[in-house]
Amino acid sequence: MAGEQGARRSGQRTALARAFGCARVVYNDALRARETARSEGMPFPKTGDLSKRLITGAKQTLERSWLGEVSAVVLQQSLRDLDTAYRNFFDGLKGKRPRMGAPRYKSRKDTRQAVRFTANARWSITTGGKLRLPKIGDLKVKWSRALPSTPSTVTVVKDSAGRYFASFVVETGPEEVLPETTPELGIDLGLGHFAVLSDGRKVDSPRFLRRAGKRLKKAQRALSRREQGSRNRDKARVRVARAHARVADARREFHHQLSTRLIRENQAVAVEDLAVKGLARTRLAKSVRDAGWSAFVSMLEYKAARYGRTFIRIGRFEPTSQVCSRCGVKDGPKPLHVRVWTCGACGAVLDRDINAAVNVAKAAGLAVTACGARVRPGLLPAPRSEAGTHSTPQRSRTR
Repeated sequence: MAGEQGARRSGQRTALARAFGCARVVYNDALRARETARSEGMPFPKTGDLSKRLITGAKQTLERSWLGEVSAVVLQQSLRDLDTAYRNFFDGLKGKRPRMGAPRYKSRKDTRQAVRFTANARWSITTGGKLRLPKIGDLKVKWSRALPSTPSTVTVVKDSAGRYFASFVVETGPEEVLPETTPELGIDLGLGHFAVLSDGRKVDSPRFLRRAGKRLKKAQRALSRREQGSRNRDKARVRVARAHARVADARREFHHQLSTRLIRENQAVAVEDLAVKGLARTRLAKSVRDAGWSAFVSMLEYKAARYGRTFIRIGRFEPTSQVCSRCGVKDGPKPLHVRVWTCGACGAVLDRDINAAVNVAKAAGLAVTACGARVRPGLLPAPRSEAGTHSTPQRSRTR
């Protein structure tokens, strides 16, 4: 029985690899046809014409007859993916979206592969919870959650670590709006602590990449010693990819848990717009990438919109670390090793990070008081009448 299951799974992997390859070939053929037409000054080929020539017609030829071994829907969706890539490219040139490069050819050596099945492919989910795909079979699925409605599309993805994922398109109802609450929060992101909150809490940085350093170093050393093009090198590459995947999964889980908790606990959340790309070019690049600030802020933003919370992003040039959150006086820039400083105007002793988090909230217009910054009064000079000692008792002036 175990041997039969192993053979079945091996056959399913082969069938999926065949589907990935056929979709890639159709994509590249369509891209080549359009690039050739552009270079020769010919009209841009339409998707319908490409489908007739590169799918229906190609199946009748000896060179492309093996395209008939996979579902035709997979090949059609590959052409639609190319249309989307061109549309995004042209929209970027017109300023409708951020700029991105022109469509590129897909390589057989790409570590990420994907195919998509729509309802026309007549795929289904069996009563036993398996995913039934045409010309592939019944795939055993480890479900992460129950589907809220009947899915219309499923995308099967193979990542660089050799893992397979199924992503479903489903129709959902109105988003859950959380009941209103009072707290409003400012967040200062950093490396010493991942996040410092305006209410005084500090969230330690897990540093997943640093903690996995020894395991990654060992796997990468083994990879470098394998012969180019050998099967052992491919196995070593997968081991390195799996080690990195575990780090990425742990980081993503940490971001999800923290962002969900902050959104549920607070009515409004404010963060600073950090120049992550610039920081990633400094000597702190590894730590910046390990923290994953951009992904965390994106989670805060879409979860706030989903649950009816307010998300505010303030400018990166706001002097949050230079202004006293108690009196508002700008005390000038300070080197990074200064973690606690005393305000020269009011004498408050301020924790640098908590003070910055309070200022982030204030810059966003949130109702946050400086008491959350854990300030304490500094030592003030005594009145001249009380300073020093007296050899003889002084007459009291109080009446």
